[in-house]
Amino acid sequence: MDLRPHIEKFARRFAEVESALSDPKVFENNQRAQELSREYARLKELIGQGSAYLKVLAELQDNRALLQSEPAGSELAVLAREDIARLELDEKRLGLEVQRGVLPPDPADSRNTIIEIRAGAGGSESALFAADLYRMYTRYAERRGWKVETLDTSPSDLGGFKEAIFSVNGTEVYRRLKYESGVHRVQRVPITEAQGRIHTSTATVAVLPEAEEVDIELRPDELDITVCRASGPGGQGVNTTDSAVQILHKPTGMIVRCADQRSQQKNKARALTILRSRLLEQKVAEENAKYAAQRKAQVGTGERNERIRTYNFPQNRVTDHRIELTLYNLPTFIDGEMDAIIEPLMTRDLEEKLAAVAV
Repeated sequence: MDLRPHIEKFARRFAEVESALSDPKVFENNQRAQELSREYARLKELIGQGSAYLKVLAELQDNRALLQSEPAGSELAVLAREDIARLELDEKRLGLEVQRGVLPPDPADSRNTIIEIRAGAGGSESALFAADLYRMYTRYAERRGWKVETLDTSPSDLGGFKEAIFSVNGTEVYRRLKYESGVHRVQRVPITEAQGRIHTSTATVAVLPEAEEVDIELRPDELDITVCRASGPGGQGVNTTDSAVQILHKPTGMIVRCADQRSQQKNKARALTILRSRLLEQKVAEENAKYAAQRKAQVGTGERNERIRTYNFPQNRVTDHRIELTLYNLPTFIDGEMDAIIEPLMTRDLEEKLAAVAV
């Protein structure tokens, strides 16, 4: 497939968007300005990938010509073969990224994200594993320069989390984290296990693109808002004032609680953000079942056999069951170096979408 026409098209559109953003009148419409800014960033990345792709093609051509002109066992021929093998991998990777630009962009990919982690099967060990996942995602966010903000937590007795809800803000957060939705399974010896036996536990993860007010309208008569005193650790201000907020969305029965801030208004604003995001995710699921699913379908019931990924501590391995990929660097992965699995998941998703477009 000749990608040059697409790369040229990206460059033309990039010039148009750049010109539009130079007009101060564009910023009178905040939503339009944000859309153009996101498109500008996306096209800039695509043009960079396109330039790298064309450079790889030129280097491949030169190395193949060199290989044909040299004796098979010569030093130059050996070096050319090594370069060709490396460049062919780069050609495939960059070619897929350029083709991604041909697909209609998913507007959710550039959004900030809300992640909900809940303990599943396995009791106290499941809650400890949920805390490990929370740390894993916060470490990954730190490595990518994203901002993490805790929205609500429900600690367990042994220091884990029955539930943890937090937001992640940054560039293309949802695009990279959306594949984390599902049941995560851990196999290890719990700290409470005296006999040294390996236990299997689970935690569920739901990844929701953060909704904006223009996406979901929340009418006051559809909301039942109650306030109460927060409980658990947090200091005098949290435990002695009615700062916790719970919101019931009457049409759907969804309930959101937020209690991590001392300010009742901040907790209310955060709870409304979570509610909008859940409703947006549900709306997207109904409108486009091919690329999204209801939150319940995302995380399943938390049973051990519904896992998307297994973290096996005795064998030092992490396995993603959707792409049958196993890595033997579990401590590094769970410390936030997750791209070795996230990027293959992104590639598979892109290949499937490109195949669907071709059909």
